[in-house]
Amino acid sequence: MARATLTINSKNYGAWSLRGWLLCRMAGLDFTEKTVPSDDPSTRAELLLLAPSFLVPCLTHDGVEIWDTLAIAEYLNELKPDAGLLPKARAARARCRSICGEMHSGFSNLRSALPMNLKGHYPGFKLWQGARADIERVVTIWRECLETYQGPYLFGAAPCMADAMFAPVVTRFRTYDVNLDAQSSAYCQAIMATAAMQEWIAAAKAEPDEVEELDVEF
Repeated sequence: MARATLTINSKNYGAWSLRGWLLCRMAGLDFTEKTVPSDDPSTRAELLLLAPSFLVPCLTHDGVEIWDTLAIAEYLNELKPDAGLLPKARAARARCRSICGEMHSGFSNLRSALPMNLKGHYPGFKLWQGARADIERVVTIWRECLETYQGPYLFGAAPCMADAMFAPVVTRFRTYDVNLDAQSSAYCQAIMATAAMQEWIAAAKAEPDEVEELDVEF
């Protein structure tokens, strides 16, 4: 029996849950999932970005509860140091932590304008200026990392903490038909093709719960 439990919300809409889940998979942690239903008031508030703080995902391991995604990442890196959640080189680790922190605390326009929705697809979606600025910054981060560390992932040959943090953005770009350069498109394809992402997406598409405010029609 697993000694760890990861509490998540909707797999279709839950960007932070996806990040935490991917981190646990990347670390090779043996864990069970506990899903909070979408009709739970606190879960709904988190999905709609109305909560004052985000308590899901929450990792419980050996009696310790960790509910912040970056804290989960650092905890797993300490627990599984050979899993490669952070790059080995000091400069690369610093850069990885920097872009993870930027993703964790920024890009509010992108989050609100392009909510994660794996079941949705909106070709020709019109982006407003604030979201465009966030998208340009994300693509700049990706290009710099891919050129420096030679891909196919942000810090080299294997996915790491940074890829988990940006994975929900990849799904948003697919859902809302965001036009990307060839290098960024290849990165998105690499992320979407991983076994973990394919497993999550299949579960999301089979999910019955819907949040009407996020199931936008255009």
